Amino acid sequence: MFSNLPEKTGKTLAEWIALIGSEGLAKHGQIVTFLKSEHGVTHGFANLIASQALQGDQPDDPVAMQYSGPKAGLRAIYDEILRFCEGLGSDVEVAPKKSSVSLRRKKQFALVTPATKSRIDLGLALKGDNPEGRLETYNAMCSHRVRIESLSDFDDEVKGWIAEAYSRSG
Repeated sequence: MFSNLPEKTGKTLAEWIALIGSEGLAKHGQIVTFLKSEHGVTHGFANLIASQALQGDQPDDPVAMQYSGPKAGLRAIYDEILRFCEGLGSDVEVAPKKSSVSLRRKKQFALVTPATKSRIDLGLALKGDNPEGRLETYNAMCSHRVRIESLSDFDDEVKGWIAEAYSRSG
């Protein structure tokens, strides 16, 4: 069924899970009903998608847990942030925690946290920089934060701040 999912339903599993997350659906029955009534998905595929969408609570995968249920819609943003950060250098260490993912070299340069069902807080180690515009004061672990609610919020300005924090952490 997994291999036929995109052809039979028009979307990949990741796309369905993101859609379910953006709808804030967290119960199996709600998800199945939504997929069948709003998207014409057959019962078998709706059941499969719902089961997979709710599997994020597996303790061996903290990232899946962070981006499950109502926060599933943020996974694409997280994946894009991670792709960018890993492209900065082969020395980027990705360290998932229970509620966030730390990005490190010799020391942490960024912290990705799904803060709400509609926002990722991207913490950056930019100590000494003045907070201005979207770059806000944050906490002791990361001096600054950028609120990211969509892929378009993860723009060149944010990428520049990440690159700067990365360069300072080596």
